[in-house]
Amino acid sequence: MANRTTAEALLERFISELKTTGSINSVIPSGYTPTWAERMWFSLFNGRNEAITFGVIAFAVHQIVYYGRYLPYYICDYIPAMQKYKLQPDKEISNEQWWKCLRSLLFSQVFVQLPMMMFFLPAAKIVGFDCAAPFPAWPRVLFQICVFFVIEDFYHYWAHRLFHYGIFYKQIHKVHHEHTAPFGIVAEYAHPLETAILGQGTIAGPLLFNYFIEQVHITTMLMWIAARLWQTVEAHCGYDFPWSMNHWLPFWAGASHHDYHHMAFVDNFASTFRWWDRIFGTDCRYQAYEARRTDKTKSE
Repeated sequence: MANRTTAEALLERFISELKTTGSINSVIPSGYTPTWAERMWFSLFNGRNEAITFGVIAFAVHQIVYYGRYLPYYICDYIPAMQKYKLQPDKEISNEQWWKCLRSLLFSQVFVQLPMMMFFLPAAKIVGFDCAAPFPAWPRVLFQICVFFVIEDFYHYWAHRLFHYGIFYKQIHKVHHEHTAPFGIVAEYAHPLETAILGQGTIAGPLLFNYFIEQVHITTMLMWIAARLWQTVEAHCGYDFPWSMNHWLPFWAGASHHDYHHMAFVDNFASTFRWWDRIFGTDCRYQAYEARRTDKTKSE
């Protein structure tokens, strides 16, 4: 009965938070002089429904970062000098495949991801996210984002491995593997269930971190979303440039790591780092393949 009462109380608070209207006076401590950035941020919520406003802001950040990050790779596809950096130069993406991908993405982003974003702020406030002034210091923001990457990567590794078993692959994950030679925006091309389930690694990580470890500011969440999008588009870009992060940060997975997964349909299940695949032995075939590929590249 107590558990049911607690659940009911949480649901009531969640619904209440969904209806909350922002007030700039309630988020700026008495006697504190907000910065210009803080004034602009809180003015967006003042007199408006907070959940909807945050959802719209998060969606705008998502779309700008996701497609903005892809744009350089899209341009590279039309620059002959850049083709030597393609990981699978023998495979081309047809216009039909590209437009099918884009249509599917826009549907998923509007009807799956946007509602999740709308519901995030009420859940964040329930677990104690900081939504007031002042903004957190940059060292803390960077530290928390690094931790979020580690949490998401661990979750993604095991959830991704599960998606490669039987019915989970055939009915859900197979959609993402339609592209054996990925290109940037393929990152979110997936079955709606996969989008929702794998997305929990991005969303639940900060919520759990806030609840069990230390408080997270809501603006940090937006920066984390931007960083995660930046990483996943790179992982699917199909290019391995000499300046790519994995060449100077050895444990960073990068495009070559995930491109192999799409090409071979096996191994390399982690999203961001290489260590889980190395620890659990799911990158052995990739290491052999990558050694052959790099030797061939050096000899050309």
